Amino acid sequence: MGLVAMEQIKFPRIRRVLDDDLAWSNLPFGAKAAIRIKAGPFSGDFIVRQVEKRIPGLWGSIMCRKRYIDDKVSETAEHGEVEAVVNLGAGYDTRAYRLPSLEDIKVFELDQPDSNNRKRQRLEKLFGKVPDHVTLVPIDFDHEDLGSVLRKHGFTAKTRTFFVWEGVTQYLTEAGVRSTFDFLAGAEPGSRMIFTYIRSDFLEGKNLYGLDFLHDKMVHKDRIWLYGMDPDDVDGFIDGYGWSVLERPGYEELAERYVRPTGRELKTMPVERLVYAVRR
Repeated sequence: MGLVAMEQIKFPRIRRVLDDDLAWSNLPFGAKAAIRIKAGPFSGDFIVRQVEKRIPGLWGSIMCRKRYIDDKVSETAEHGEVEAVVNLGAGYDTRAYRLPSLEDIKVFELDQPDSNNRKRQRLEKLFGKVPDHVTLVPIDFDHEDLGSVLRKHGFTAKTRTFFVWEGVTQYLTEAGVRSTFDFLAGAEPGSRMIFTYIRSDFLEGKNLYGLDFLHDKMVHKDRIWLYGMDPDDVDGFIDGYGWSVLERPGYEELAERYVRPTGRELKTMPVERLVYAVRR
């Protein structure tokens, strides 16, 4: 959420790809301090250039994917197509608190216990309590059963749900990803899902797409990006769990839709892909 917060404080509204007035407020003190040091007094364009030098396309990809997910979640909620939202790995995401379409929809935000507790503290400071329509759910995706954990927190499987799985799958093992899809296979027909993934050829080092630093850091040094997918296999993979692809927008396409109207030019990362699907 750091880049999203900087997008708000460094660009006027007319030049933003994504509007998120809660992004800064929802960050913990340490993250705010780091942003102040990194951003300093410099203009937004300068900050973007500094980020792009190290990881080309990172800024644009994050803004575009979040804007796209906002649009799809709002669209389905406004049309009554979903009755709940489950955010798998919510982090400091603010979607549940700023989209008017979600004010009367039950939202479940899942994350690791430590992250979950920190977010609870931020929300209590911002709103006095966690808003009534939101349930924070602590979970270890690799070791706990998703369905059981959600049921304990009041989620009902017979509910048309929008599942958001943003920027998470690469941090899980294959077993963790498949376990989550085992749960998603039991979702109510008509449910929707957006998930992101990293290309397997990038993780395997077969094609670095000009992102050598990112590969070295996330795959070799930190060893936290574990799982990737081949775009040609995605349709068949999710089909086996009862889901069908509705859209697979490329980030270049999303940049035309969301970045160009701001008058800015932002690259996007070819290693991350986005899938929007429906449960049959």
